[in-house]
Formats: sequence, C-alpha cells, structure tokens
Amino acid sequence: QGDNNNVVQAQLTTNFYSTSCPNLLSTVRSTVKSAVDSQPRTGASILRLFFHDCFVNGCDGSILLDDTSSFTGEQNANPNRNSARGFNVIDNIKTAVEAACPGVVSCADILAIAARDSVVLLGGPNWNVKVGRRDARTASQAAANNNIPAPTSSLSQLISSFSAVGLSTRDMVALSGAHTIGQSRCTNFRTRVYNETNINAAFATLRQRSCPRAAGSGDGNLAPLDVNSANTFDNSYFKNLVAQRGLLHSDQELFNGGSTDSIVTGYSNNPSSFSSDFTAAMIKMGDISPLTGSSGEIRKVCGRTN
Repeated sequence: QGDNNNVVQAQLTTNFYSTSCPNLLSTVRSTVKSAVDSQPRTGASILRLFFHDCFVNGCDGSILLDDTSSFTGEQNANPNRNSARGFNVIDNIKTAVEAACPGVVSCADILAIAARDSVVLLGGPNWNVKVGRRDARTASQAAANNNIPAPTSSLSQLISSFSAVGLSTRDMVALSGAHTIGQSRCTNFRTRVYNETNINAAFATLRQRSCPRAAGSGDGNLAPLDVNSANTFDNSYFKNLVAQRGLLHSDQELFNGGSTDSIVTGYSNNPSSFSSDFTAAMIKMGDISPLTGSSGEIRKVCGRTN
C-alpha cells in the first residue's frame, strides 16, 4: 500500500500541462485575482473548498459536483451547506481554461491552483502546485459529513482526522493557520463566545454583539476568523490563539495546555516558520489520493460529470 501510494503521487508534477496548456497558470491567476480584488473573502472560500475537496476521497473535484434529481453530492453535507462558497469562481476559471485548451485541465487541478493563488494574492507564501489530477465521477455526502473536521472538534479529534489522510499534527496546526483569512458564521462560534472560559473576555463580548445567544437568531451573521487582519494571510491567527482569541472551539484547542501549544507559540513568534510549514502541508494535502492516468475524467463543466 505505501509503495503504491508513492507511485500514484509521483504522477503529479508541477509541469504536467506545460505543453498541453502553456498559459494555464496565468489564466487561473487573472480570474482569481479579479474575484479576490472584488471580494477578499473569496480567497478564503476557495482555499476552504480545496481543503473540503481533499478530505473527502482525495483531491478529485468531488465537492464541485452539483446535486441533481438523481445525484446527491457533497455540497449539502453539514460542513458545506450554507457555507461552502466560491463555486462560481471555479466555474469562471474553467470557462476561461476551456477556451484556451479544451478538454485538457481537470477541475481538481484548477481548484488546487486557485487555492495557491488565493493565498498569494492575500499576502501569503507561494509554492509550485503539483498537477495531473483527474476529476471524480462520484461524490460522497456521507464521507463529507464524517471526514471534514467540525468547529466543535477537540484536539485529539483534529489530530486523528488529519492523521487519517496522512497529515501530521504539525501539518494540522500549520493548515489551521488558513484561519488567518476568512469569516465564520455565528452558529459555529456561539457556544464558544457564551459558554467557554478559555477566551479573552473583551473578545467574547465583541463577538457576542453580532451573535445572539438564542439559537436560530442571527445564525448566519459573520465574524472574521482572525480578529486582527481577516483579509491578510499572516501569522496573527497564532498570536490570537496565544491571547485566547481563537474564534472557534477547534481553533483554541490548538493552544489550550495540550501537545500543540509549542507549535502555536513557534508560529506566533516566527512567521517564516509558519509559511514554510504551511506550504509543505498544502503540497502534502494536495497529494491525498489523486485520480491519475485513466481514472476519472476531465470534466467539461465542473458542476457535472461529462
């Protein structure tokens, strides 16, 4: 099994499309840039789509498949319903890429490249994205419900859900640093800001203002995951955790007297260490169970199979 995985992963390369679609990277970048310029939050949404894709049967574009009368995909699974965003941006990129090189580039690869571009455009580190994935013809709502870590997760649950896809505890903490950008809904942090004690009091009060205590009231009200700089990819997420200003229960679990406290402290003091670990972890996450060779297909439209 181990050797077999390495053979599959070796088929992803950074230059997979260098002759078949030479302008791929600039085509993706310009579309992501216009989307992020008009709404910075979109960058976080695309990054999250990639994460939610990779954690469900690998980075195979399965999250992009729309539900139909005869097909149930992942978009209405609990972690995605009313919260997964950015599908329209991926569709726009796909349209542009199809015009340049029809039938060549997978939606799974477009999502992987767009996630990198989103990080870079918001001030984060750059890396070379490995490509050569193909698109799934299936999706799994059950796997999405079971495999994507919830905002209520404990530290041990976070460690085990990342470990299940071959990511280390250090990878998990680094990837959690993606919460230096983007927004979360009141329904995901209400219990923390009203009931938990390992939270800065002024921060809790601030977040309560836009998140009523009663469930069902203001559930969709948004707050930044990083109170300092929600549209800048930096290491302030970790500084927030040290100050007990993590928005989600699962965020603060990373710095709460447990085994990951020292990693959080390290990243809060050393932004370059966070950047290099984040890029390494993103590349590792992009290697989760890709479809290659003759598996899957190259979708013409990301929302449906051919």
